[in-house]
Amino acid sequence: MLRLIVIRLIQMPCILAVIFLVTFALAWLLPGSPLDRPEGFRPSKQIQEAMQRQYNLDDPLAFARTYLLQAARLNFGPSLAYRDQTVNDILGDALPVSAMLGLAALAVALGLGVVAGTVGAIRPGSFVDLSSLLVALIGVSLPTFVTGMLLLVGFAGVLQWLPPGDWGGPQHVILPAVTLGVMPAAYIARLIRLGLADVAGSDYIRTARAKGLSPNRVLFKHALKVAFLPVLSFLGPAAAATMTGSFVVEKVFNVPGMGEYFVNAVLNKDQFLILGVVLIYSVILVAFNLIVDVAYAWVDPRIELE
Repeated sequence: MLRLIVIRLIQMPCILAVIFLVTFALAWLLPGSPLDRPEGFRPSKQIQEAMQRQYNLDDPLAFARTYLLQAARLNFGPSLAYRDQTVNDILGDALPVSAMLGLAALAVALGLGVVAGTVGAIRPGSFVDLSSLLVALIGVSLPTFVTGMLLLVGFAGVLQWLPPGDWGGPQHVILPAVTLGVMPAAYIARLIRLGLADVAGSDYIRTARAKGLSPNRVLFKHALKVAFLPVLSFLGPAAAATMTGSFVVEKVFNVPGMGEYFVNAVLNKDQFLILGVVLIYSVILVAFNLIVDVAYAWVDPRIELE
């Protein structure tokens, strides 16, 4: 396991370098200039020329080299669109909000998915099973912004149980977290249901039952642990979906996370902010994939990590 961790840590800079090059090429090819906009922060011509010389905004190769050296020291440079703010300042304020929202969405996905999948496997064809399958189908079919608008209209507009947006307390997390968690929850429920049905006839399950273990003990200690392995494989892409999908959801629910800044950075061609957001998310996703691989050995010791 230690060897796997070391290899992945060695591979991480190469993966981030490829992501940086692709993102940098796309950001540089965006039309327009972040220093010459008719609205918002627009410095004078002298300041524009000084910033171009300082940050090599007219030389892509020099800009990329300078930025990589700064990013290696966790300095992501200034924001070209937000006055008197660096990218580090923006990330320090917005990243905790997006991280909390993403983790809450993963918790919702795991909770709903495991419960729905387990109930469906225990009582196949029941009302609860069919209802969960229907909800799962709807959750997979609808995009997140449609789900968010439906929840917003239903629970914040009609029923008025929850606030329509903003960010301030636990009540503000519920709707955006459920919006992000519904789609991965549907996949998790299906994986758990199929996994439990597959292991139900295994030899070790029959042996556990023959020993006189209670059905709950057989289910939660033996069957569910093995059936959870496909869910672990899915958690890496699920983490990516909750993180990147939060861009749209944050706009819908007016959450002051990274989504608003990233969208504005693209519109304003703020290369520093675009690259900073993408690199931070890339590090998080690579770390999630490493955690998933290591968790395999913890859930099932028979799996050897080579």
